[in-house]
Amino acid sequence: VFVGGCFIPSIPQISKDLNATPAAVSLGVSLSVLASSVVMIWSAYSSFYGRRSIYLCGIPFTIIGSFATAVSPDLNSLLFWRFVQTFGGAGSYALGAATIGDIYKVEERGTAMGTFAGAMLIGLAMAPPIGGKLVAPAAFAEYLSWRGFQAVLGVCGMLLMLLLALFFPETAHPGSRGIDKAQDPNKPFVWINTLSCLTFLRSPNIMAVTLANTFALISDYALFMPIAYTLGAKYGVQSEGLIGALFIPSGIGNFVGTPISGRISDMMVRRGKKERKGVWVPEDRLRAVWIGQLVLVPISVTLVSLVTTYVDGTIGLVMSLHQWRWRSIHQVNMALTPMGAYTIDIMPSRSAEVMAVVSALRSLLIAPISVLFIPAVETIGVAATNTLTGLLVLIGYFLIWLTIRYGKQMRAYADVGYPNFDAQISNGD
Repeated sequence: VFVGGCFIPSIPQISKDLNATPAAVSLGVSLSVLASSVVMIWSAYSSFYGRRSIYLCGIPFTIIGSFATAVSPDLNSLLFWRFVQTFGGAGSYALGAATIGDIYKVEERGTAMGTFAGAMLIGLAMAPPIGGKLVAPAAFAEYLSWRGFQAVLGVCGMLLMLLLALFFPETAHPGSRGIDKAQDPNKPFVWINTLSCLTFLRSPNIMAVTLANTFALISDYALFMPIAYTLGAKYGVQSEGLIGALFIPSGIGNFVGTPISGRISDMMVRRGKKERKGVWVPEDRLRAVWIGQLVLVPISVTLVSLVTTYVDGTIGLVMSLHQWRWRSIHQVNMALTPMGAYTIDIMPSRSAEVMAVVSALRSLLIAPISVLFIPAVETIGVAATNTLTGLLVLIGYFLIWLTIRYGKQMRAYADVGYPNFDAQISNGD
């Protein structure tokens, strides 16, 4: 997350250095999102070899990609190595969520997912200001350009790999890994069908939650991708360091929202079990989504665009950043974290794989759409672009409502290996 976020504020400087248009350089962000779609490789092998081994296999790609990005002579080389760089860390979210599924009970899983998401979003929030500050011409350019910062990321990757090798234990339950059941566990390598988890997309529940999750995240990219040409251009923020600092209110909102989001979703689970005298319905967790995705996120996205378009000066900038902060709280608090915990709830034994296919489809959808935001802002304007993304968020909520209302029937339509919920679920919603 940090690796991806720190690239955005440096887009103007990279475009000058490589003699490319900002829209072309922004493909580096889109390709990094596309690289995340290969997360199925890491998740499938984590189910066989365990979480720890796959972490240690993925990080070297990030290290090599970071150093190679730092010395890229042209745009094509930059885009290729950005893909490699992100490919190495693509499994981090799915593996992290699977690790939570390994060690936490259902009633505690939402809070744990919220804490995990908060830690990741700290990286997302801090990456733009750090990346922007360290590549800002007025600040540290004589010491560290965007190339130098990419090299620093490579060094950080080496340190992270060392820490994981020394201190991170295997969390997969004994006997649950494929290698534990293999006839020849000493075989050096086993080929695995990494596309097998695509069968999860037959599930209407998983597909609906994935699309709703994707539409909510698209509202993020609609604001973040063209920030230098929206807030930056509107309010005269030209320095990469200051452009990066514009992300801080959103980061504060994410950091505040994530612990709350998990607790609310856990409360919904406990309340539902209490009302049904101990019967657990997985879709109860999704009831934490409705306020955020139905009301708060689309309204806040639209307000940000209207303020940016029609309110000038310092007041306009302050109002925009305030709305960014509240939008982040609402999105994380009432949308994304409960959805992530829900997918683990319904497929606990294959949590890494189901999170991987969710991440893969989400990335495949976001990657081409994210390329369109800068041209869209230049063509139809900020207000129209963000209003359209707000409508997508509303469509996502409708899918969540269907899942809450008809979750049991949807699971019966395509059984992709769910646990036996029928032994627990009553005839209620």
